[in-house]
Amino acid sequence: GNVFDETDIRDFHNRVVKALNDEVEYVLELKIDGLTVVLNYENGRLVQGATRGDGVRGEEITANLKTVKSIPLSLKDNAELEVRGEVFMPKKAFEALNIKREEMEEPVFANPRNAAAGSLRQLDSKITAERALDIFVFNLETIEEHSFDTHTGSLEYLREQGFKVSPYMQICRNAEEIIEQCKLWADKRGELPFEIDGLVIKVNKLEQREILGSTSKSARWAVAYKFPPEKKKTKVRDISLQVGRTGAITPTADLEPVRLAGSVISRATLHNEDFI
Repeated sequence: GNVFDETDIRDFHNRVVKALNDEVEYVLELKIDGLTVVLNYENGRLVQGATRGDGVRGEEITANLKTVKSIPLSLKDNAELEVRGEVFMPKKAFEALNIKREEMEEPVFANPRNAAAGSLRQLDSKITAERALDIFVFNLETIEEHSFDTHTGSLEYLREQGFKVSPYMQICRNAEEIIEQCKLWADKRGELPFEIDGLVIKVNKLEQREILGSTSKSARWAVAYKFPPEKKKTKVRDISLQVGRTGAITPTADLEPVRLAGSVISRATLHNEDFI
């Protein structure tokens, strides 16, 4: 589920504490703006990779995922496990790709997330390999012959196996500490080399997760804090009038291009007088 403000975060914390009747420790991770994938390993070797899809069925893209250099093809242990991660395109790689596409007179991608998704769905794996994709693994879904007490412990194991795990993890013990981190990253997100659109807040102890359980739609032990909509200033260079098929005239602003929430904005409709 999603939370959007301080009240939502406090409500989530209060629900967790009430359900557990115990102290709780949270792990905060950056919410990478990319495409979620699931990777399956047998005897320590990558055998299948797929998109998350609807949560039950995804799109099989093993060949393309094998071209992502930060995805290990084999692990240190001969383990049988499944992990979930977020494939993304770094900002510099995204900008370079769009420059190249402009030079070749091809349509540019709107944002890094679309570029990553489009790259993973290529029919030719060679094209995917050229796209400089990266991944952070954020969850150990299943594993044979291993057990862990905490989420952080499972991620440390995955790091030892060669996975890139979620960066900038932070332990918090109450709602106020969580809120402080959310404010911090809302201000700092522009400094990162990749796009994020929030923070994921998870109960760290796996035993407590079992107690909390899930609804039909989402886990009761985790929420995603979504950043407030990003705002930036730019200039209106011109206003053009577009005539629709019914004869209605819609004014459109031609803007100095500005990057906003991962996309470059250069036009805005002026159909609503209140907006203007």
